[in-house]
Parts: sequence; structure tokens; C-alpha cells
Amino acid sequence: MIRNMVELLAPVRDEVSLTAAMAAGADAVYLGLGQLNMRVNSRGIEPGSLAETVKKAHARGVKVFAALNAIIYDHELRVVDEILKKIKQAEVDAVICWDFAVIEKARRLGIPIHISTQASVSNSEAVRFYERLGVKRIVLARELNLDQIREIKQNTSMEIEVFVHGAMCVSVSGRCFLSQFLSGRSANRGDCLQPCRREYTVIDKETGDELEVGNGYVMSPKDLCTLAVIDELIEAGIDVFKIEGRSRAPEYIQAVVGAYRRAIDAVENGQYNQELVEELLKEVEKVYHRGFSKGFLLGKPTVRDWSERYGSSASRKKVYVGKVLNYFKKKGMVYIRVESEPLAVDDTVQVQGPTTGVVEMEIEELRTDDQREVTIMDKGKVTFPADKLLRRNDQVFKMIDGDIT
Repeated sequence: MIRNMVELLAPVRDEVSLTAAMAAGADAVYLGLGQLNMRVNSRGIEPGSLAETVKKAHARGVKVFAALNAIIYDHELRVVDEILKKIKQAEVDAVICWDFAVIEKARRLGIPIHISTQASVSNSEAVRFYERLGVKRIVLARELNLDQIREIKQNTSMEIEVFVHGAMCVSVSGRCFLSQFLSGRSANRGDCLQPCRREYTVIDKETGDELEVGNGYVMSPKDLCTLAVIDELIEAGIDVFKIEGRSRAPEYIQAVVGAYRRAIDAVENGQYNQELVEELLKEVEKVYHRGFSKGFLLGKPTVRDWSERYGSSASRKKVYVGKVLNYFKKKGMVYIRVESEPLAVDDTVQVQGPTTGVVEMEIEELRTDDQREVTIMDKGKVTFPADKLLRRNDQVFKMIDGDIT
């Protein structure tokens, strides 16, 4: 059941991120099934476990959508049939697609259809065309501004979905051929190597002069972030706020979903203000990002909307420490094996697992097997207080603040 005026839709790459997204307040999640979607290199949910994943989400009142939005070739049509049958059997709430073969096959099976942003739907007539096909929702092209989105919404009763956060592609709604030309790995098949994000040297063939294209990466836009204008997006009548990031880590999904949940709730409760926005921006700055931009929503991007560095600008990183060996619920103590990075008192750690999701805490004390108190453990088994339920084989990471380059 949707708790707010808009649906908050979160990306999921595995069971850990699913648990994290639900705990952070997602109303719905979307995922891939390992092939024929735009993030084939993210882990995705195994088709054999899809039904259990959907059951787990539905038990929390969270809807599940499956992405089947890559370019489809003739020899893959049988694979499409197999995937759609699994989606139907698992009672997935809708399929995200844009290839007309997938649309037609989903219609025959009675699976609700959401049109992917790959279709570049950018006007009311196109929305009405898909509406006549029985489509339930349109993910609009990312190149639209708020006025254009508002006009489309006023001319249709169909659900309108818009990206509000995550990676932006230099090409039209993500339809890029650069990776395909350079490496044979197609962005339109979910297999992009992101050559646009790297530094390049431009050579003048007549003079031999070389220019290094680095600061202000001309093909690498900053990530979309709309926390500062979330009230305007709600006012525009958008039905669904979509977060990009099926390739991102569970802590990214938890932090971003949690920030947008708080922003949406604040608008609804009349508590949305600049102070809250600044607080939420600090939270999303901790996880992977390339700098932030409002994309096309308030007008055409400028030079300020291009990335200023290669890779992430996150304000902290995680380093693997070890695994949970046991959790003693009555005592509120966790027993772990420190395998790599040393663990010390006052360290901030994240524990991640399929059922646990993402749990963060500070180390107040460390004790060895013989109950000896220590301030640091390089390698070995150690116990420390944990007031959240953890589980065997959960992974433990240390969080390190500061410039991560």
C-alpha cells in the first residue's frame, strides 16, 4: 500500500539491497533477472528465486517490477517467453520494457506493462498511443523539463514515472553506441563499459598539439539529484519517483532511498525546508556519486553539470573487515572473524546480509575469546556489542571518512 502522495521506486541488485531498500522506505522495487535488461553486469535476482523475492516484498507491502528492457533479437524471442512466464508465475507486479515484441508477449500473458525510458516518450500523443495498447505506466524521457512533464501529466490519466536520482548518460535516454563501437559491448544490451567517463587526449593532426580532456569531463554528466526540488516534482503531479542504481552497492540504495523517503514525508507533513535538504544532501554525498545536477528538470544543463573527476566523489568508503560468526541475541553481542582490515574501538562499521540488509553502528568495546578487552584487533576472532539483530555470514565493513581517491 502506497503510504504517500507518490510512489518511491528503488533499484535492487540482490537480496541484500532488497532488504535495505524496504527498510529505508521504498514503496516498490525494480530488478533484473540476469539477462535482457539494461544492467546485465549487476548481480540481479536469479530467476529461480524470483517467486520467493516477490513473496518477501509483498509481505512488506512493497511492489516488484522486472526490467526486460534491452534490445531484443530474433534468436532471443524464446528466452523472452521463458522470462515472461517466470515473471507471470512469480506474480511480479509489472514488466518494464519498450521492445514491441516484449510488449505484445506481456499483453498476451496479462502482465501489466511499464514503458521504459529507453522508449524516449516525450509528448502526450505518444503517451496516448501506449495507453491504447493497455500500458499502465510510462517512464518519461530524461530530457524533459518540469513544465513539459506537467503538461503531459495534465493530458493523460496514465501513471507517469520520472527519474529523480542517479547516474545520467550523455546520450538520449541512455541509447548510446560508444561502448559498442569501441569494445563490442553494447549499452543498449545493458553491457556498457562507460568509456564516456574516462579521461581522453585530443590530438590536432595538423600541428600535433595535444589537449588532455580531464577536468570537466565532456561526456560524463554529474549524477541526477532532486532533493532540493522534490516539492516541485510533487506539485507537477508525477506519480512515481524512480531512483537509478541497480549496479550500486547496498549502502548506496539504503542511503539514497532513505533520503528521498524523508524528503517525500516532509513535504506531505509540511516540514520540508532548506535545513532538511542540506542534511539529506550530506547523507547521499557519503555514497557513490559523480557530483550532483538537476539534469534537465529545471532547464538545459550547463558546463556546471559535467563531472569534475573520474570515478566517485563519495565522502567516505567501505573496507572489508570480515564475517559474522554468531550473534548472541540475549546479550546483544556479535562474534566476528577479522580477516583483513584491522578493527578498533570507535570505528564505524556496516554489517550487510540478505536478511539483515545494511546495519551501521559504532564499536564501543572489543573483547577476545578469553574476554580480554582490547582497543584494536588486527586479525582473529572478536566480540563487540550490537543492538541490532545480525546473522551468521553477514559481511562486516569499516567505514572510512574523507577523500576516497
